[in-house]
Amino acid sequence: MTTTATPAAPATPADRPPPVDLTVTDDRHSRLYWAAADTWNVVRRSLTHFTRRPSFILWQLGFPIVSVLLYGYVFGGAMKPPGGGGSADYRDFLMPGMFVMTMAMGFMNTATGVVTDTTKGVVDRFRSMPMAPSAFVNGRGVTDVIIAAAELTILLLTALAMGWRSDGGLLAFLGAVGLLLWLRFALIWIGVWLGLLMPSPEAAGGLYGVAFPLTMVSSVFVAPSTMPDWLGAVAAWNPISSTASATRELFGNPVGADATWISQNAQLMAFVWPLVITAVFLPLAVRRFQRLSR
Repeated sequence: MTTTATPAAPATPADRPPPVDLTVTDDRHSRLYWAAADTWNVVRRSLTHFTRRPSFILWQLGFPIVSVLLYGYVFGGAMKPPGGGGSADYRDFLMPGMFVMTMAMGFMNTATGVVTDTTKGVVDRFRSMPMAPSAFVNGRGVTDVIIAAAELTILLLTALAMGWRSDGGLLAFLGAVGLLLWLRFALIWIGVWLGLLMPSPEAAGGLYGVAFPLTMVSSVFVAPSTMPDWLGAVAAWNPISSTASATRELFGNPVGADATWISQNAQLMAFVWPLVITAVFLPLAVRRFQRLSR
């Protein structure tokens, strides 16, 4: 005689075991802590790649030196600062402008680095990891500020070797350096945003066509008052001009300021312009990173 097994009755919700939560949590650290830790990991990775490319180091740190020597010696003998003076006086006027120009044009290196990581799949790899969404963007910003500080140190030493001096005192000197790095910090976010938009590193190279006129139509090389009225107004309201005039004031160098409001308040605007740029482009860069491949 055969017996047939009776199928077990389905388990009721009350009989089922509770679901197991496999999410790993760590209450010891806040979300802000992990965002900072992820950012630092991106910084370490970027600096490691930077130090392993000697040719890139020579280009990025050597180009500013060549620029300072070129403009200071080749053009310096034929140009005079506002108010007259000799070639040595023009170098005093020129050097702060060259510092500003180097900080301003650095956003192209940022854009090139970001678009290279994007096209090689590095950004997609970061986005697939359990890391803070802002870590890549913030890490790139911190990395570029560190590199910019190294560039500025080299430029200052080169300018001192050429005979340039800062006569404004230690606090004024540190304030001028802070404004230079503040401008670089703000322009980083433009570089990150553009890098996330560019299709290739070659396309990012075309940014030189935008950056060069932007730095030329400013007070980097000459005072805006020497330009035609309409062009002088554009140059005076260029954020680069505000930082150039402010650092000249703090360094104790010839300024070449006129009676316009923007020229008389250069130190204020040297702080306000980068603040506005950061407020606009930092959220745009983070949002663009979060929307990649959607």
